[in-house]
Amino acid sequence: MRVLLVEDEDAIAEPLAEGLRREGFDVERTATGSAALAAREPDLVLLDIRLPDVDGLTVCRRLRARSNVPIIMITAKGEEIDKVVGLEMGADDYLTKPFGFRELLARIRAVTRRSSEAHRPSVITVGELAVDVPARTVTLGERELELTPKEFDLLALLARDHGAVVSKQQILEQVWQTTWYGSAKTIDVHVAALRRKLGDPAWIETVRGVGLRLRVPA
Repeated sequence: MRVLLVEDEDAIAEPLAEGLRREGFDVERTATGSAALAAREPDLVLLDIRLPDVDGLTVCRRLRARSNVPIIMITAKGEEIDKVVGLEMGADDYLTKPFGFRELLARIRAVTRRSSEAHRPSVITVGELAVDVPARTVTLGERELELTPKEFDLLALLARDHGAVVSKQQILEQVWQTTWYGSAKTIDVHVAALRRKLGDPAWIETVRGVGLRLRVPA
């Protein structure tokens, strides 16, 4: 994911950019609003309000006028009116300094997930498996599967990127809204139940030390 970080304070921008790169993001940093507006469109924008030339609110409004790129405002301003104005200008989320890096990562994932879901097909098909996201139903061939809400959420998450490995950390964050790794045993229980209901354990492959992926059985 390409992230455009718009922040004029080196003491904040440099460690933040370094941390994001360690997490696998491709980060471009600019220090002015004009540079942000001239930059190649990224997958997500982290935007400070107080910039030395064009203020962040104006940058947000201009970006939103030409693009649906997810925008997270990052600022020292914490008054409610500032947040309201930022959101009305088109920001998707708002973080007030100081903030925790893990909170930022969670908000990035939430914002990009909402953005990507808006462009996803309503029915995800993987072989004979069909996951109807709006209706929250799953059919395998002619058979409809009876799934619990969490089983459905887990299967839908794996189906969206079928063939790709989804880490247990991602599953905990997106299905259980937690980062507590101690609850990972809950994932194992739900995977075992899904394998039984799918009728073939090969549908969900465990990649040891990495995570899970959904595959059409051979």
